[in-house]
Amino acid sequence: MDIDVDLVRRDLAQLVNFPSIGGSDAEIAVQRWCASTLTGLGMTVDQWKIDLDAVRADPEYPGEEVERDEAWGVVGTSAAGTPALILNGHVDVVPPGDPAAWTGSDPWHVHEVDGRWFGRGVCDMKGGVVAIIAAARAVSDVQLSRPFAVHTVIGEEDGGIGSFATLRRGHTGDACVIAEPTAGQVVAANAGSLTFRIEVHGRSAHGSMRTTGYSAISAFEVIHRALGRLEDVRNQAPPAPFGPLPWPISVGIVRAGEWASTVPDQLIAEGRYGVMPGESFADAKAAFEEAVADAVASDARLAENPPTVTWPGGHFAAGRLPEGHPLGDEATAAVVAAGQPRPQLIGAPYGSDLRQYAAAGIPTVQYGPGDIADAHALGENVAIADVIAAARAYAELILARCR
Repeated sequence: MDIDVDLVRRDLAQLVNFPSIGGSDAEIAVQRWCASTLTGLGMTVDQWKIDLDAVRADPEYPGEEVERDEAWGVVGTSAAGTPALILNGHVDVVPPGDPAAWTGSDPWHVHEVDGRWFGRGVCDMKGGVVAIIAAARAVSDVQLSRPFAVHTVIGEEDGGIGSFATLRRGHTGDACVIAEPTAGQVVAANAGSLTFRIEVHGRSAHGSMRTTGYSAISAFEVIHRALGRLEDVRNQAPPAPFGPLPWPISVGIVRAGEWASTVPDQLIAEGRYGVMPGESFADAKAAFEEAVADAVASDARLAENPPTVTWPGGHFAAGRLPEGHPLGDEATAAVVAAGQPRPQLIGAPYGSDLRQYAAAGIPTVQYGPGDIADAHALGENVAIADVIAAARAYAELILARCR
């Protein structure tokens, strides 16, 4: 399948040039680019302003972690009828950190070095989006008996409101591939995740008289050890296709203290909590809160003023391809037909929009260029060859399912 590398390079340069951090004006503008590009490929495009009030009032609303006043959905379809295949890619990105730490000191400009593209989002997942576009361009002159669709979505990084709104609008299909970076494998199952917030209380005192107070940091250490034990228990025997530690517990933010010589009386910790397949959010939260309660019961000073646990931000359910569904073999065959080594079907420890399509009854896998280890990183990058290989695989899968 012929993929024009120069056109892919052009598309990625334009797409990365949008600093489309969740909730920004660029998150709106980048969807206009996607709608225009898909229209230029001859696709019928549905571009709509998402009714945020209605989405947020929905009982199944997946949550958000940024503020948005406006959001847009974009779906391109190759022809009328129910698509035999959906190709999904999100166009929002996380903040870049210090620009000076990036290749070329500009995360919003694609730099090419030693066969790799560098820039915020090239791996997660604008490289996947341009591979989808390249595949749609490659099959544009082929007579298909069934249509395919391209869903470009916002808000994946902070909950998945874009895919949620797209599915609620009625855009469906027989199967879906999400172009998340998968390091050459096909992801057939995702763990879920929740964001937790723990507010821990101590008793302030002068630093020279620390034993007359109770440091909130010391109090949190008791809780943190309990969370480590909970992580061990929950990850003892993960089922296939998951590898080791598929639902970790990670503390990402800790804030405590206001003065160097004062014993801190408050600490706030926020982090990520892995959710197992088949586990409800209520059950997952209960297990977490029970572990915190056990830690509190083990420490008399903690018990005097117990911490508060809350659950802000997005709720990512686990999801998986139904056992024995042919999409896994079809995706694998498409990768091989594109000239790549035969991939394995694996489970991933992170959440994605896979769970939303799966919950809507659409069998879904992930396959895309890059490695999740490079996502969200300073100096984010992707191999050019991986992007082209993914584009060829998407085109092969379109032909296999739609011709």
